[in-house]
Amino acid sequence: MATGLNVALIGYGLAGRVFHAPLIRHTPGLVLHGIASSQRDRLLREFTDVRICADPQQLFDDPAVDAVVIATPNDTHASLAHAALAAGKHVLVDKPFALSVAEAESMLHAAGVAERVITVFHNRRYDADFLTLRQQLADGHLGEVAECHSHFDRYRPQVRERWREGDGPGAGLWMDLGPHLLDQMLQLFGWPQAISVDLLAQRVHARSDDYFHAVLQYPRHRAILHAGSLVAASTLRFAVHGSAGSWLKEGRDVQEDQLRRGIAPGAPGWGIDPVHGHRVVVDADGQPHRSSVDNVAGDYRACYAAFRDAMQGHGEPPVSAAQVLQVMRLLDAGQRSAASGRRIALD
Repeated sequence: MATGLNVALIGYGLAGRVFHAPLIRHTPGLVLHGIASSQRDRLLREFTDVRICADPQQLFDDPAVDAVVIATPNDTHASLAHAALAAGKHVLVDKPFALSVAEAESMLHAAGVAERVITVFHNRRYDADFLTLRQQLADGHLGEVAECHSHFDRYRPQVRERWREGDGPGAGLWMDLGPHLLDQMLQLFGWPQAISVDLLAQRVHARSDDYFHAVLQYPRHRAILHAGSLVAASTLRFAVHGSAGSWLKEGRDVQEDQLRRGIAPGAPGWGIDPVHGHRVVVDADGQPHRSSVDNVAGDYRACYAAFRDAMQGHGEPPVSAAQVLQVMRLLDAGQRSAASGRRIALD
C-alpha cells in the first residue's frame, strides 16, 4: 500500500492528464488519491487505485485528502481554490494562479486564514534550458547582461475548439505562456521598472490573442519575451547577450514531450536535453569563438517535492505568495499596456 500525502487532482484535460497526474504519481511522498473530472466513466476504466468523482466537492469533503491540485479552465481557479481551502486542504493551482490580482489576493488571504499552503505550478523554472541559463549567469560567463530574448514560438495555424483559444475569461496566449516567461525573468532579474506588451489575434478566426511581444525594462538591460502561433521556424528558445559574451539555445525542454509520450518522470533520460546551447565570446582581435555548453538536467518533480515539503512544514512552497503576486501584477500590467498602447511604469 502506497503511503504519503494524499493528493486530489481536479480536472483531467491536457494539464491534468499530461503533467499533473504523472508528476504526482512519481514524486516520492505523494499519492494520487482521487481525480474529479467530467470524464468519470473513462477514468474508472483507466484507474483502478484512484477515487474517481464527477464533483470536486466530493474530494474536498474526503477526510483522506491532504492536498488539492487544480488543473481546470483558468476562470474556475479562484472558486475551486476557495472551496478546497475552506475544506482544510493545501492547494496547488496550475498557471495562471488567477484571472486578476484581486482574485489572487483573495486566494492568498483565504490560505492564510485556513493556515494551509497555496502555490502555483510554475514548472518552467525546472526546464533544462532555463536552469542552464541560470548557471551561466551565476558563473559570470556572460558578464553584465544587456539583452535577454526568450521565445516560445509554435506553428499552429488552425484555431482549435478549446477554451484556451476561445474568447472567455482567461483565454489567450498571454495568460497561457505569459506566466511562465514572466516568472522566469523575475527569477533571473527581479522586478522590472516598466513593461510594454503587444497582444494580437493573428490567425484567421482567432478569438483571443495568439501572439505577444513583451519588453521588461531594467536599468541597464531589457528582457524581451515573445510567443507566436504562426512561426514555422520556431527553433530559438533563448538568446542572451552580455558584456562577456552571448549564449544561444535552440529547441525546447524535453519533459513535456516525454510526458506526452508516456515516459515516466525519473525514467532513464528524463529531463536531459540533447540540444546543447552555445556560448560565443570575442577575443582581443575581434574574432568570435563558439563553444558548446552542456545542459543542466531538468526535472518538474522538483516543484511537487517543494510543495510536499512545505505541506510538512519543512520549507517554503515552490512559489511564494510574493512571487505569485508579482507574476499576476505583470500579467495585469501587460494587459493594460496592450489595451492602451503605452508603456506601464511599475512601482
